[in-house]
Amino acid sequence: MGYRVNIDTEECISAGRCVADHPTAFGFDDDELAVVLDGATALSDGELLAAARRCPSGAIRLTDGSGSTVDI
Repeated sequence: MGYRVNIDTEECISAGRCVADHPTAFGFDDDELAVVLDGATALSDGELLAAARRCPSGAIRLTDGSGSTVDI
């Protein structure tokens, strides 16, 4: 399906679970908020969905190929 991933920086609490689990896909910006890295495109839809579900603040948002929000 090809999920696209985005971080809602208003919701991010810098827990770092996404960065720890997928360091090539997620990192921290200068404010220590999570950001999506180029490596995120290498993750499968299942891996992205799991990362979103493990985010303690729910800041990881996914959309599908049509641009619709994916229910986590």
